[in-house]
Amino acid sequence: MLHTIKSFTAHKINKAEQKSGRVWGRESFDRLIRSESDLREKFEYITRNPWNAGIARPGEDYSWVWYPTKEASRPATETSTPAACAPQIISLETLVEYIDWSPFFHVWELRGRYPAIFDDPEIGKQARELFDDAQELLDQIIAKNLLTARGLFAFWPANSLGDDVDLYVDERRSQKLAAFHFLRQQMQKPAGQFNHCLADYIAPQPNPQSAIRNPKSEDYLGGFAVTIHGADELAKKFSAEHDDYNAILTKALADRLAEAFAEYLHKEARIAWGFGREENLSNVDLIREKYRGIRPAAGYPACPDHAEKRTLFDLLNAEKNADITLTESFAMHPGASVSGLYFSHPDSKYFGVGQIARDQVIDYAARTGETIAPVEKRLAPNLGYDPPAAG
Repeated sequence: MLHTIKSFTAHKINKAEQKSGRVWGRESFDRLIRSESDLREKFEYITRNPWNAGIARPGEDYSWVWYPTKEASRPATETSTPAACAPQIISLETLVEYIDWSPFFHVWELRGRYPAIFDDPEIGKQARELFDDAQELLDQIIAKNLLTARGLFAFWPANSLGDDVDLYVDERRSQKLAAFHFLRQQMQKPAGQFNHCLADYIAPQPNPQSAIRNPKSEDYLGGFAVTIHGADELAKKFSAEHDDYNAILTKALADRLAEAFAEYLHKEARIAWGFGREENLSNVDLIREKYRGIRPAAGYPACPDHAEKRTLFDLLNAEKNADITLTESFAMHPGASVSGLYFSHPDSKYFGVGQIARDQVIDYAARTGETIAPVEKRLAPNLGYDPPAAG
């Protein structure tokens, strides 16, 4: 059947183009469509190919095409645009109640969940002593204002275009502001399951030729950056006094405070978005992520390319507003910093992209406007193939 379709369409294309020769490749990519998600994924893959080849323009040459429905992240009952927050300096005392202490013990190779770790017959006593020391130092830091927490978040009108998410200058969505580029899982899964991409959690671009406003296409993406200033300086002071223990303790506490700030700001963002106003979650609930939405970070499993931080930092003007800088390798300074994106779709969840094939790397490089080599270098841990040797 596929051979018949290829033969028929190749004849028509050659006739229309007044050409001869092969139109289609010898190989085919046959897949069963088992669900709405499968249909949407394959539709976007097929639609994107002419754009990548430069023979069609996104949003312009498909004016009347049917598009599978993808729900927007915000319920139809929420009509207000989420408001961004101004750059904030938050008191450390406010952040203490948002601290997840379990990873703090992991720094010291003590494995267990807080507070149950204190009852561990082997490491409980050591964990308790470490925790008490941390509390004493934390009290000093707060009382003397030795560290400073700075951060901000923002929202932008957004729509997905294939595996990208385009951001717009304003609600008219006529002028593109920036784009985030994401990767899709490429793995064999059981029937009924599909390969995830973060762009799936943002509503697709509406038909630009349609005069009918569709509220379900009016979606948003959020972004944030937070940091704890002063930890490096305080740690150096302890080191100069030959107090390496408190130097390490300082950096461990700064990391916990930065993560607590990210948790606090995400809560504020959900309130600003509207759907978080009725939340009544404990700190344990927050740690276990029992809220709606996710906040994936560039460089982590769902978005493994650290380079996407550059786009986020430019949008937030994070260097000026939070005094966080990026190195050439996209590491954040100060080290006790956290940044990422806010997705509000009720079905959004964390996942790992995993191993990807070269066809997606080529597509990704085209979308980011780069050559393949630097992309392969950044995504080396995710490559499911050996890239060609340089030379």
